Amino acid sequence: MEERPTVLVIEDDPDSREILSVSMKNESWNLAFAGSGEEGLARLGRKGAGCVILDLALPGMDGLHVLREMRARDAWRLIPVIIASARGEDSDVIAALELGADDYVIKPYSAKVLAARVRAAMRRRAEGSREKAARSWRHESLSLDDERHAAFLGERELYLLPTEFALLRHFISHPDIVFTRSSLIAAIKGPDYPATDRSVDVQILGLRRKLGEAGPMIETVRGIGYKLGTGK
Repeated sequence: MEERPTVLVIEDDPDSREILSVSMKNESWNLAFAGSGEEGLARLGRKGAGCVILDLALPGMDGLHVLREMRARDAWRLIPVIIASARGEDSDVIAALELGADDYVIKPYSAKVLAARVRAAMRRRAEGSREKAARSWRHESLSLDDERHAAFLGERELYLLPTEFALLRHFISHPDIVFTRSSLIAAIKGPDYPATDRSVDVQILGLRRKLGEAGPMIETVRGIGYKLGTGK
């Protein structure tokens, strides 16, 4: 029998932990809790997780530091992370997305909606891991191997976060095609995923930054969206 995945909640507020314990008791995963960033990382090191729900305002190491640590380690880089925080300023949301958060939910949130976000995040991860056929693409100096989950600029490997990799894969497999922001979200996150144009722009900005000299290849098409071109 397949083991149930674990959703690790890194949250120090006892009320929030209790709400999640009650509202998610019938879900298809086990819940585990950590009351600080340090405890959460230690727990990940021992047992891993299928998804992480992460508060930003934690005692000691804050949530952004935890997220940064997760995305810096190969073993944790692909674990979906959903930020659940009372901090709803654009600067907080952008900082989390740029560091590689998969989703951002502002407190007070609906526990049912948060559970739906967790299901969607883990489903995307499972679907990605079931990809068996080797697929690779090349465009100018960029190359991408989907089976190895590796992207390169010339001979240099690019260390991309999951959403950045998915964006590049979509662009490089459809060169010179213009995509609206909503079609990009639908392609990499699913048609019902809630996202704003601003969040798409933040992800594109982060991907361009990772691409360095090849960043201009992701061209802005005024009034429509983005495409992968020559950057000239």
